Amino acid sequence: MARELVGNEPFAVLLADDVIDNPVPALKQMVDVFNQKQCSVVAAQVEKGEMISSYGVLDAQLSEGFNGRLFQIRDMVEKPKQQEAPSNLAAIGRYVLTPAIFDCLAKTPTGAGGELQVTDGMRMLLKQENMYAYVYEGKRYDTGDKLGFLKATVEFALKRPDLGGLSREYLRNLNF
Repeated sequence: MARELVGNEPFAVLLADDVIDNPVPALKQMVDVFNQKQCSVVAAQVEKGEMISSYGVLDAQLSEGFNGRLFQIRDMVEKPKQQEAPSNLAAIGRYVLTPAIFDCLAKTPTGAGGELQVTDGMRMLLKQENMYAYVYEGKRYDTGDKLGFLKATVEFALKRPDLGGLSREYLRNLNF
């Protein structure tokens, strides 16, 4: 839907339910990778155990640079069973994409729920150009999950000078 607005420029996709807290924003970290590699970059996190089945999982090889946080993606699998996951690298909702993704999406059939899946288009893009995964620095909150939303709200409030003290006092005085 944004093809006309993007034109022939790289662009970022940020899924709103993934909130990442770090002094250097995750997107800035990814743009630094893009600027050096000049190809699409996917944010990734190391996920252990059965939770890996909740994510798109990357088949990727460690690449040089970026303090061991950079991986060249070979393939990706959407929500595999734990024993079938190609790695413990989970893609999360931050992408810096080249405009070539639009041609791939135009050729991609609709997937689950009759929706166009960006992951399917990205798999097609992998056949045309390199793509990297970057294990971002920071703490991720899944605010699409009720407990994740609550954790993010509380932890961000505790960090604020205007709310931190009041929030701590409120939490200390909770009675159950």
